Amino acid sequence: MKDTFYDVKLRQKVEAEVVDKVKYENGRYALKAKTADGRSLTKFVSAADYEKATVCAAKACGCKAAAKAKAKK
Repeated sequence: MKDTFYDVKLRQKVEAEVVDKVKYENGRYALKAKTADGRSLTKFVSAADYEKATVCAAKACGCKAAAKAKAKK
């Protein structure tokens, strides 16, 4: 799933592939992505957007969700 993130280094919005979704201890929700050169991007989202986000459908991208799925097997 692709989404729009703000790249601080480039100072502009970029579109990147979402690699993980996170719920922080303080109750906030976020989507994580990587740039082409490997930098991390984070976008805070609403609970509804968090639930709608599809991450790692192929389970082969190497994200945390894929690692957890492999560990359970």
